[in-house]
Amino acid sequence: MTHPLTPFFAPKGVALVGASSYPAKLSYGILQNMRSMGYTGGVYPVNPQYTEILGQRCYPDVIETPDPIDAAVVILPAPVIPGVLEACGRRGIRSVIIISGGFKEVGGQGSDLEAQCLEIARRYQMRLVGPNCVGIMDLFSGFNSTFIKGAPERGPIGFVSQSGAVCGGVVDFIVGKGIGFSTFISLGNEADLTETDMIEYLGQDENTRVIAAYVEAIRDGQRFIQVARQVARRKPIVLLKAGRTQAGAKAVSSHTGSLAGSHAAYQAAFRQAGVIEVQSAEELFDVSHALASQPLPAGNRVAIITNAGGPAALASDSLAINGLTLSDLSPETQANLRQGLVSSAQVSNPVDMLGGAEPREYAHALQHTLKDDNVDAVIAILVPQALVSPVGVAQAIVEQAKQGGKPVLSVIMGEQSVPAARLVLHQGGVPMYIFPEHAGRALGAMRLRREWLSMPIDPPKQSLQVDNALAARMLATPRRGVGIGEADTRPLLETYGIPVIPGAIANTAAGAAETAEKLGFPVALKIVSDDILHKSDAGGIRLNLGTPAEVETGFHEMLSKVRASHSQAKIDGVLVEKMASKGVEVIVGMKRDPNFGPLLMFGLGGIFVEIITDVAFRVAPLSRRDAVDMIAETRAGRMLKGLRGQPPADMEACVDVILRIAQFALDFPQVAEIEINPLLVLPAGQGAVALDGRIILTGA
Repeated sequence: MTHPLTPFFAPKGVALVGASSYPAKLSYGILQNMRSMGYTGGVYPVNPQYTEILGQRCYPDVIETPDPIDAAVVILPAPVIPGVLEACGRRGIRSVIIISGGFKEVGGQGSDLEAQCLEIARRYQMRLVGPNCVGIMDLFSGFNSTFIKGAPERGPIGFVSQSGAVCGGVVDFIVGKGIGFSTFISLGNEADLTETDMIEYLGQDENTRVIAAYVEAIRDGQRFIQVARQVARRKPIVLLKAGRTQAGAKAVSSHTGSLAGSHAAYQAAFRQAGVIEVQSAEELFDVSHALASQPLPAGNRVAIITNAGGPAALASDSLAINGLTLSDLSPETQANLRQGLVSSAQVSNPVDMLGGAEPREYAHALQHTLKDDNVDAVIAILVPQALVSPVGVAQAIVEQAKQGGKPVLSVIMGEQSVPAARLVLHQGGVPMYIFPEHAGRALGAMRLRREWLSMPIDPPKQSLQVDNALAARMLATPRRGVGIGEADTRPLLETYGIPVIPGAIANTAAGAAETAEKLGFPVALKIVSDDILHKSDAGGIRLNLGTPAEVETGFHEMLSKVRASHSQAKIDGVLVEKMASKGVEVIVGMKRDPNFGPLLMFGLGGIFVEIITDVAFRVAPLSRRDAVDMIAETRAGRMLKGLRGQPPADMEACVDVILRIAQFALDFPQVAEIEINPLLVLPAGQGAVALDGRIILTGA
């Protein structure tokens, strides 16, 4: 069955609306590109000013273009494009690429124009790419609606970009390097089709083995996770996210709000969906090329063969940084290596064949290291020498890599001596890098891919036993502001099966002492005020009070200090709570992200949470595996396992609380933030208890 987006990549016929005979015009370049890559469909220039352009008959309008036609590329001033879309709709064209700018990216009337175009498209059940984009290039069908100069070789990498300039720059950089692509997709403003739509399409494209993407923002984060998770099971998705260091919303309403920066949700979503995130454009294609051309390593043990010690040391460091280790070569392998290398060669790992190593020695070293059961992957490094042929070494690497059945990556350091050898390696399916660190990063990404695929599929946790109706009534209670303090958060947590420390509100010193006696000493006192964000900073907490007299004194001292520092705050009383037994203090929180929805946080809790920043994030809905992985990523998780003779804490109880907070966030979209800090995780089998909590409703 033909995919609905196929006409954007292999249309039966295409109208080029706004075609021009002037070589300086973008539309002229597009028409040239459509004719130069072997595209066999019909190409119909549309411009009432011409009868012919580049030997092609030119039509006065879209309506008069002949059949078959199922796509249009539009390059006209923004104000006239709504009328063009109407004409395309009447003509039966359902796939339109709008190259032109002047829309949402300029604001004002441009945004209105874009909305108008989208309304027309929906009315005709038409799909749009763009506006303000470079277009689409399909290396297999030969369809090229871009004005980019040149084209890379045909190959297995599909590239999606929200930036047209990045697309053009990548093509210019990659041409002549022997790295093959299936598609280049520029999306521009994404008025309609998004990166998620294109990832979904490339997921079923038989010509694409790896999906590489450059994104600046993802609008529908939940759909992205669902689609990417499904596609990533079939083929790798490698993604570069721009704007990673951009400050997020200036949320200071909770620890979770202040720690959940703009990139935290993206990182969490990528982990959950099996997307490999990279840090640079260079790494995007280094990793994509490795995944497209080499098998995944069966383990983390890597052998390095080299003709120079320094590059091998750099590669070794990079392997360690990326979660890999140097293999322990077997005695048999080392003995075999000695037979074919110079007597002064180093035959343990790294295998240093010294500067004069020739192609024969590279072949010998590769053959035997690849046979070693202790080796999962090999990096072959060459620093070019005057008497050694880089091309010959490249040929030796390719020949052995084809026979070894394990991933082989190569490094040839330099520039002048590299191009011919690079082509040999790339055409032979062996990625080549200029610097050793790049090979380590690529293998690290391959490791992540293998580990993600090896994890069992764990669907999000089904709805837990909770009292949703009671929680809804509590949240509907009229309030002075958007903040819900600990006193009112406690019963809400209980409706979702989260234990809270025993306690009650008192309005007088005597009442506090009486409550304390009922709870049992020692107790804690906490100020109750929606106007005070962090109780400890305001002097609103007293701990370990052991007698009625201490409670009364603590009550008066605390109120005096709080009123002095927060004279305008409305104080609703004092919360008297039983002091908890010993355990591990952690934080569990949620901040609602505008793109991805509920973003869950877990980490080391207490008053130093923002200083230590030992936190991990995931996007709800969560599976049990997601919650376990969150915990494992943090130092708090290691503490829960038991350190320095301490007994292990109740990990299952901690996982349960995380899942219940995630469910709460999904059930109540009016909750912007929720936080338990600290959650006291007791020894194994004894559960966990919330010692403090706060909720922020939307509108903060």
